[in-house]
Amino acid sequence: MANTKPQITVINVETGEEIIRDANADEIAQIKLDAANDEARKVEAEAKAIAKAAILDRLGLSADELQTILG
Repeated sequence: MANTKPQITVINVETGEEIIRDANADEIAQIKLDAANDEARKVEAEAKAIAKAAILDRLGLSADELQTILG
């Protein structure tokens, strides 16, 4: 059976030793939290892009034209 737990890589910079181990419960929770936060940021960025496009459309401007105006 394949390992389904996230893996953590620890590298000792002095010796170059590399240890790969299963993530513990706290690390798994943090990985999930980070993934949820990344997804929320992506959704927010997409919503802002859609809102910006809608405003530009109402004004009859392209993104390049707006950049020219803003200098």
